[in-house]
Amino acid sequence: MTEKAPSGAGGFDISRAWTDERVRGVIFQIALVLGVAGLAAFIVNNTIANYEEAGLSFGYGFLFDTANFDINQRLIEYASTSTYGRALGVGALNTILVAVMGVAAATLIGFVTGVLRLSNNFLVSRTVAVWVEFTRNVPVLLQIIFWWLIMLALPKVRDSLSLGETVFLNNRGVRLPSPIFEDGSAIVLTIVLLGVVATAVVRRWAKKRQDATGRTFPVGWAGLGLIVGVPVMAYFALGQPLDLDVPVQKRFNLQGGVSITPELVALWLALSTYTGAFISEIVRAGILAVSRGQTEAAGALGLRRNLTMREIVLPQALRVIVPPMTSQYLNLTKNSSLAVAIGYQDIVSTGDTILNQSGQAIEVISLYMVFYLTLSLLTSSYMNWYNKRIALVER
Repeated sequence: MTEKAPSGAGGFDISRAWTDERVRGVIFQIALVLGVAGLAAFIVNNTIANYEEAGLSFGYGFLFDTANFDINQRLIEYASTSTYGRALGVGALNTILVAVMGVAAATLIGFVTGVLRLSNNFLVSRTVAVWVEFTRNVPVLLQIIFWWLIMLALPKVRDSLSLGETVFLNNRGVRLPSPIFEDGSAIVLTIVLLGVVATAVVRRWAKKRQDATGRTFPVGWAGLGLIVGVPVMAYFALGQPLDLDVPVQKRFNLQGGVSITPELVALWLALSTYTGAFISEIVRAGILAVSRGQTEAAGALGLRRNLTMREIVLPQALRVIVPPMTSQYLNLTKNSSLAVAIGYQDIVSTGDTILNQSGQAIEVISLYMVFYLTLSLLTSSYMNWYNKRIALVER
């Protein structure tokens, strides 16, 4: 007569499996995966059914259809007969334009106001403090609308405010001189770029030389000659191939130059000042994080206050400033999507028009997500590289 094997001695006792933490964990993970897969299948099937009911099919082929709408602010050629894809490209470039301009202006505003808030002058420091607290605590959307209303309150075109008969301000935006590129202009621009690269090389060489010998080199003057002096000589040698189309005020309109819409100006000012206020606090915190002994030692050596700040305090403070400032750059880029509130045709505003005309909601929204994700990853990658470059090297 065969004896029954005891439980757990060469066999699997399913009644005791539930008490095993590892087995229970595997069961939970399988259940979670099956649940997520089921939810995804339900969403996909429901979306396909809704698309079929609306007479649509999922896909991105609509990007080749005719747009049939105009875009007033554009960096590349575009007409109402262009495709949806080109319209989205124009909107994407408009977003990148305001993001780059905003980051540059916000950084400048943030560093200047951050340093000024630490000034010994009571009036200056208190004025900056009030501005920072006010700007940080008012929603950015309200600030965008405020600056837009300010732009619309400017005089009409025929009564434009003039700055040196070169720049004109009115309720249609800002009219600036535009460059005219003639034969040989590409050579001048190439020389400028080469001058920038050469200046960076000279600066690196000068730093190594100073570390090795203690002798300094006038990098500023060398850079000025390479970036400005040499291109200016080439400009005249090539017969002045670059010129400016300066706007001229006529009786009822302005002719010449390039026009910047009031929506772009308002969005740029709002994003720059709002983000600049946050960067100001980051800069102030970074400077305060540097030991006071650094400043006192510089003063004991006879260094001027501005030189101490530029050469000693800020390089050390940057290690504290850069990481949180990266988040502010990302916020500025994403906040630019609020441009739809004032009609600036960025990628979201342009995409909404395409969505309403084509009905391809999921596809358009997915393009938004990929675009902003790409911009954020590129910004983060650059800032992480820069942060590693300025980090302290441990021996």
